[in-house]
Amino acid sequence: MKVLQINTICGSGSVGRITVDIVHALEEQGDEGMVAFGRRTGPEGIPTYKFGTDLDMGFHVLHTFFRGEHGFASKKQTGRLIEKIREYDPDIIHLHNIHGFYLDVEQLFWYLKQAGKPVVWTLHDCWSFTGHCAHFDYIGCMKWKTGCGSCPQYRSVYPYALFKDNTASNYQRKKAAFTGVPSLTVVTPSRWLAGYARESYLGEYPVQVIPNGIALDKFHPVDQGLRRKLGFEGKYILLGVASMWEERKGYAYFEQLADRLPDDYQIILIGLSKRKMKKLHPKIHGVMRTNSMEELAEYYSMADAYVNTTLEDTFPTTNLEALACGTPVITFATGGSVESVDESCGKVVPKGDVEALEAAVKAMRSEPDKRTACLTKASHYDKNERFQDYLKLYAKLLHEE
Repeated sequence: MKVLQINTICGSGSVGRITVDIVHALEEQGDEGMVAFGRRTGPEGIPTYKFGTDLDMGFHVLHTFFRGEHGFASKKQTGRLIEKIREYDPDIIHLHNIHGFYLDVEQLFWYLKQAGKPVVWTLHDCWSFTGHCAHFDYIGCMKWKTGCGSCPQYRSVYPYALFKDNTASNYQRKKAAFTGVPSLTVVTPSRWLAGYARESYLGEYPVQVIPNGIALDKFHPVDQGLRRKLGFEGKYILLGVASMWEERKGYAYFEQLADRLPDDYQIILIGLSKRKMKKLHPKIHGVMRTNSMEELAEYYSMADAYVNTTLEDTFPTTNLEALACGTPVITFATGGSVESVDESCGKVVPKGDVEALEAAVKAMRSEPDKRTACLTKASHYDKNERFQDYLKLYAKLLHEE
């Protein structure tokens, strides 16, 4: 079995790491995998093919900014990708993020419709069935159900069509491109996203949920004396982690919590930019972004509770990482964030309700230790098991052929 995956990047970021782990899972059972990607560099030891260029990405960014047509540029690079697919001749083509300033989606899907190969498409956000945005939950926009247009956030959210609202046309072009593939299976990491996919024009395809997995050999309880090193003995520590603390990640709620909570509480936020660090609330301890899983595990393990204030999210792996380190999770009732949390290992509070968030934090402090329940919950998200789900899906699709 040969599987070609296509994603924006390979080896870094949550989705980029997933592509590498799937290749490893294939190789372990004697099969073959390759990752085709458009940006950055690939890791050593993994069969990869980079077809994008920095110059082309720049043109695609400008195309998006000025024409509002994200995903409809990069024609030459997409042609190179199709040539590589024909040369590699995979049994399965597995798409991940096909947005990100590197692909012409119409050209790619024209090829997929006539290639005669099973296609798996893992949606990591909602971009595939909207006229512009990767997330719409924050503003509660449901125009995508019937057709987009007059977009309330085309300038303000990725992929940032700064000068033209082309969402109505984009929606129709994407619908025409993405429907009608003879053998395509949609995969989502959360039931929440699966429900929306079924309501969209992608509902013509079978939709399967395969949750994200994490490396339990990396994320587990560790005690390296970090609490003592930071001078936080005697404090009840609340941790927040984000790759980018934009508005939808709920940074403002941590500031409000810092104002409300007594001095024996300590908030730590990881993933802050230099600008945010300079303007940090005096009662918040900030840490800049880290890609070290070992360092993250230390922080998760030290924390008394992990607080996820995201206002829209597909299925945050940070929840899973915290649970794997024995730390309970408090999250807003947002998207797929609630699917890994129940009363045994955390609390779910109404989205945006800072009073309920404060009450949940204080209630958590008074409850019995939840470490064992957290570890039990995390055991269901072993990445090795989740990637086996993909291998089973591949085999099923080939058998049906």
